Amino acid sequence: AMKNATENAKSMIEQLTLVRNKLRQSNITQEIIEVVNGAEALNG
Repeated sequence: AMKNATENAKSMIEQLTLVRNKLRQSNITQEIIEVVNGAEALNG
């Protein structure tokens, strides 16, 4: 039973890590878009 719980916990950690990384990447992409839009606005 403990081995099963450990495996489930590891699996959950892997899933949450993927979700966290996707969110982080999404935020980074959004920031890049904002920077590019700001630069375009400055350059006319």
